[in-house]
Amino acid sequence: MKRMIELTVNGDSHTAIIDARETLLDSLRYKLDFMGPKEGCGNGNCGACTVELNGQLVNSCLVLSLEAEGAEIKTVEGVAAGDQLHPVQRAFIDNAGLQCGFCTPGFIMSAKALLERNPNPSEAEIRLAISGNLCRCTGYDKIVKAIQAASQALSRAA
Repeated sequence: MKRMIELTVNGDSHTAIIDARETLLDSLRYKLDFMGPKEGCGNGNCGACTVELNGQLVNSCLVLSLEAEGAEIKTVEGVAAGDQLHPVQRAFIDNAGLQCGFCTPGFIMSAKALLERNPNPSEAEIRLAISGNLCRCTGYDKIVKAIQAASQALSRAA
């Protein structure tokens, strides 16, 4: 059964005709062209599809689009302010916190959410916050260092 829904993504309203069984990830990628969230596992284990849904992190591969109707959705495309990268994004680049980049959008979303609720996390808190995100290329040390650098950058800017 097809249905028209309205989604607010990164502050902009969008309408899409979706199948009732369609995931939010598929709607974002294939109906609305937000290619930042990735489908890695399709079952919520890798975190590559992480987005904010009404301020909460979710695996968009596990959310039906119908459940997101009327919600505020933020993808990695909405993290930067115009041409200005968010400090988390800058820190991932500066600290080589990525290699192939496939998992990076999910890590960026998880790191940004962590630093918004805990501006000075310990290494253990960082590792716990990103435990739902898998990277098969770099390991996690550079990712943790990037998040620590972002924390310091955000503290200096405050």
